[in-house]
Amino acid sequence: MEDREKEREVLYWLSKISVLGAVSIRKIREHFGTLEAFYEQLENLFEGNFYSVGDFNNIEEKSTKRTEKVFLEQECPFLTQRQIQAIFSHRPNYEACRKELGELGEKGMRFVIWVDEEYPERLREIYDYPMGLFVRGKLPDSGCPSVAVVGARGCTEYGEQLAKGFARALAENGVQIISGLAAGIDGAAHRGALEAKMPTFGVLGCGVNICYPSEHFRIYEEMGRSGGILSEFGPDTPPRAANFPMRNRIISGLADAIVVVEARAKSGSLITADLGMEQGREIFALPGRVTDHLSEGCNHLIQQGAHLAVSPEDVLEYLGVKYRKKLIIHEKNVNGLAKKEKLVYSCLDFKPKHLDQIAAQTGLGISDCMGILLELELGGYVFRSANHYYGKKSDMWENG
Repeated sequence: MEDREKEREVLYWLSKISVLGAVSIRKIREHFGTLEAFYEQLENLFEGNFYSVGDFNNIEEKSTKRTEKVFLEQECPFLTQRQIQAIFSHRPNYEACRKELGELGEKGMRFVIWVDEEYPERLREIYDYPMGLFVRGKLPDSGCPSVAVVGARGCTEYGEQLAKGFARALAENGVQIISGLAAGIDGAAHRGALEAKMPTFGVLGCGVNICYPSEHFRIYEEMGRSGGILSEFGPDTPPRAANFPMRNRIISGLADAIVVVEARAKSGSLITADLGMEQGREIFALPGRVTDHLSEGCNHLIQQGAHLAVSPEDVLEYLGVKYRKKLIIHEKNVNGLAKKEKLVYSCLDFKPKHLDQIAAQTGLGISDCMGILLELELGGYVFRSANHYYGKKSDMWENG
């Protein structure tokens, strides 16, 4: 049985080697059985000081099997020469890494690995799952529904309000909101969840001790208290451009569904959506004007088969989550309605129905229905759209 803490130590050490990705590290573990066994094998090569760490230029001249080349060919054929050299060169840093790992807790961070109980179950389902995650705060609850809300950094005010409204309504129904803390849509989604006083989770393309962008520091702090900040990149890792496409697979991997709000034809949001499709996640896109560049990505997704989302209920229906907001808003007041008013109200939904359909379902006359619907509208229970369509009222867009 593997020693979990030893696995954590070796994984932390390996995570500091930039040329090793999640899949390479996983292959090392699968090949050797445990990461500890890999490290022990590596240590065995250095017993007796057969060669020094800096003497790699002459490895072809070595007569001993204990060389980089032999280790590559016989022990790790799935790694490149560059990766082997990086591992060998990084070996002297092992003790320093152990010390860093032990000090994470003092800095408000922890390193969660794939065998820990709190490691997100959804991530284990994806091919290139991160073997370890650096975390501030909590990780998403695997037993609760999760939705990723992503979109353009340079979004419109309209898109920002939609993202915040969707996230707030979803969060109020117990849905965990996942995003990337980026400017624009990501930040709006996090704010919406925080307004609902529900946890939200940000996946960073830098170390979890770095707030990027800096203008989101208040959101970053609130998320760390009520939700969580996570990254596969170690503390102090700067926000490099290459890191963000990598982190997108974690955003999609943590979610049951992905909602795209405003995206250009070529954007990181579409990368997240594509990764989500590969991972078997449901994709929702908010439609926009065909002449709007920020709608090109969403409209393209819809053309390709993504769900068209015009309200949070579209997403909740897929998740099978009961829209609790109507109960929170109206339950007490509905009990005080007259019998006929309750009858009319009970046959309504958030998607508007025509007056004729309401009358047919209730068995009431058109004029009676119109009078009752007017009373319900004045009381704030229903809304009326054009051509005598009525629906249950939700205040999800108020104060948006």
